Amino acid sequence: MIIAAVSQSASQAIMPDSDADPAAAEATPSPTPDPSPSPSPQPAATEPVEAVEAADKLREGVAAQSQTAGAFLEQLDGIAVEVGQIRVSLFDSLLVVAVILLTIAAAILLNRLGRRVIRSVDRFDSTQKLLSEKILSIIIWAAAFFIGIDLLGIDLTALAFFGGAFGLAIGFGLQKTFGNLIAGIILLMDKSIKPGDVIAVADMAGNQTFGQIRKIGIRAVSVTTRDEREYLIPNENLMINQVENWSYSSKKVRMQVHVGVSYNADMDLAEELMLKAATQAQRVLNTPPPTVWMSEYGDNSVNFTIHCWIVDPEEGVGNVRSAVLKNLWWLFKEHGIEIPFPQRDINLRDNAQVQALIAALDRDGSR
Repeated sequence: MIIAAVSQSASQAIMPDSDADPAAAEATPSPTPDPSPSPSPQPAATEPVEAVEAADKLREGVAAQSQTAGAFLEQLDGIAVEVGQIRVSLFDSLLVVAVILLTIAAAILLNRLGRRVIRSVDRFDSTQKLLSEKILSIIIWAAAFFIGIDLLGIDLTALAFFGGAFGLAIGFGLQKTFGNLIAGIILLMDKSIKPGDVIAVADMAGNQTFGQIRKIGIRAVSVTTRDEREYLIPNENLMINQVENWSYSSKKVRMQVHVGVSYNADMDLAEELMLKAATQAQRVLNTPPPTVWMSEYGDNSVNFTIHCWIVDPEEGVGNVRSAVLKNLWWLFKEHGIEIPFPQRDINLRDNAQVQALIAALDRDGSR
């Protein structure tokens, strides 16, 4: 009995009082958490971006085939430079150089093969062949650039800065180059200027001469004169400025030879000899035939102009003029036609000095 009473009292002390006031239980303060701030999570470090994605794939493929080669490539890849979030290793640089060289070699080979194919086409004339070669060359080099970028797997977004700089270079520094390229293509398309044409050119002193177009390049047209001087004229200048083309629609060129004869000469005979001298010249055409015009009454002679036609202006016009004048020289000598030269009459006014000079001359003549 005593033991039961003790155990009952102990259980009552241990068990909570179910009849206790719930408000008192709610008023009991709960333990507050520690006010010290918890550490914020640190952002994960971003790994640098490989500029050449193909380098990783190639390195992994080589390592799968040969451990020695893979270890060597790993050593090359370990030598790297990081610029911001871009990582460029020595292996990346060597791979880029190799791909660039192979792409350039392939583009040159395809360009040469394309030129051979175009030149073998008989339906095209020289201008159409040259235009086709230039268009094909532009397509091949553009395709080689994008194929090289695709083979390397270069992230173009990583090269955004360099792309912007390149765009500015094209906009400012290479503006004339692209303008001349487009101008050259336009000249070839409308056939206003083509290789083999003879055009008039002027040197730095303003002296005008003529030359034959040898080549239409990306930037300029090469014009070679008779004295083997080569003028490089920008394509854009030939497109926007006036050009004297001697062989645009026809290669026939009329040249002029100026001749003066004495006032006492037989004019009909002189004209006949002029026509004969022009006909005897080797390069002068018989159709249309040479003609002779009396141009003016000069101070010392009656002046004529011989008009004669040639069909090969690229061979020069000065040698034709020289041949006509040489033939005319011997014909005039043979028929007694005088080629006058300037003569001057001197009139001396009568004064004391002139009288003294005449008297001195008379004394010397009388001795």
